[in-house]
Parts: sequence; C-alpha cells; structure tokens
Amino acid sequence: RFAVVAYGKLGGKELGYASDLDIVFVYDDPAPEAAENYARLAQRSNNWLTSVTAAGVLYETDLRLRPDGVSGLLVTPLDSMRRYQLQQAWLWEHQALTRARAVAGDATIGRAFEDLRQAVLCTPRDAAALRSGIAEMRAKMLEAHPNTSALFDIKHDRGGIIDVEFMVQYLVLGHACAHPALAANAGNLALLSTAAGLGLVSETEAGEVRGAYRQFRSLQHQLRLAGERYARVDPSRVATASAAVKTLWTRLL
Repeated sequence: RFAVVAYGKLGGKELGYASDLDIVFVYDDPAPEAAENYARLAQRSNNWLTSVTAAGVLYETDLRLRPDGVSGLLVTPLDSMRRYQLQQAWLWEHQALTRARAVAGDATIGRAFEDLRQAVLCTPRDAAALRSGIAEMRAKMLEAHPNTSALFDIKHDRGGIIDVEFMVQYLVLGHACAHPALAANAGNLALLSTAAGLGLVSETEAGEVRGAYRQFRSLQHQLRLAGERYARVDPSRVATASAAVKTLWTRLL
C-alpha cells in the first residue's frame, strides 16, 4: 500500500535531459509499524534513484513537495495528504498539483490521489486573489533566480518557460471549476489549446505561446545535452517568442 506521486516535469510528462525528479512517497496502511516500514522503503527507493553510475548520478531527486516540506516525514499517509491539500496547502502547492500524477506503486492510492487532485483543482477561487497570488509567487521566483548576464534565461526570465507554466496554472485554477476539462494532466501545450477552445484565450494567443514554448523547450534540450549549466541564449534568438508570452501574461495577470 505504497505509491510514488510525481510533480514537475516528471508529473507533467515533460521530463528533459538533466531534469530532476520531484516525487512524494504516499502510503495507506493502518498498521502501527507502517510509517517506519514505508519510510525505510522510501529511503531505499530514493537511494536507488540517486545511484552513482559510471556516467554520473542516475537522477537528482527533490522530495520537498511533500506536506510540510523538508520538516515533514519522508512518507505521507494518504489521509494526511488529503487533509493537507484541502485545508492547509499554499497556493503554490495547488499550482504544483496541475501537473501531478501517481507514477508507481499501489493503483488504489493512485486513483485516490487523482480524485483528490481533481477536487482541489476544481474548487472555486476568487479571481482577483488568484491573480495576485500567482503574480506574487512569480516575482519571488524571479528574485530567487537573478540573471545578471546579457543572455536570455529560457526558463527563468520574464517571457520564458516559467511564465508559460504560471499562465496555464492560472487558467486551470481559475476556470476548472466551470470547465473540468482544464483539470486534466494533459501538458502545457494541450491545456493552452483547451483554454482557447473554451474562449479563455484567443486561438492566435494560444498558438503563438504554444510555438514559443516549443522553441524554448527545444533550445533547453540542446543546451542541456551540450552540458551547459544555464539554459541561456542571445535574446535576439527568442525575441518574437518571449514577446508573445509577455503579451498574454499582461492580458491575463
């Protein structure tokens, strides 16, 4: 009665070169010794995933998305996760749920997690508070990843990948209550098309931002394969793409 829930690029089915694994270990077992036993299994699983091979570390894992972060237990009871997400979770944690899924382990836990995810994403929210909260979180992320170079950071700079992700998350959290199709874990490109089909953004806007996202991801893959530490390019290479993203951001948020 143990499962692995993935967030981020793995959860959103967009794993790239050098991506880390954002995962949470969940169990559903009333036995008194369950927490200790599953914590041991989770630790062992994490050790396997982070094995050092002849080619380097297999994967970097990030376990901080579990309830209460690094101060919380390594394994989370399903009921505790449910209570936390419905009663205590921060907005950024609900943003993370837009691309989360069970990827391994007990199928019953996986279905229960998906039911919880749908319930959270389809909860009605105040539009103004949501816009303000997402814009504030975006500003914090920008401050945490300063770029003092003359190059454009494909992931972190304004008009880049994170802006696209945040806009999609805003559309999901703001409109899934009326349009449950937006709660599907379908990826950013598909969700932009869904939003356009629902009239939440124009077909032109969606098409331009989808094209920008594809370009960003392609460049990111190339740079990661080349061993670059940062995914940064000359701003002129992505000027049209970043302008399209900024335009939609201004209209939505």
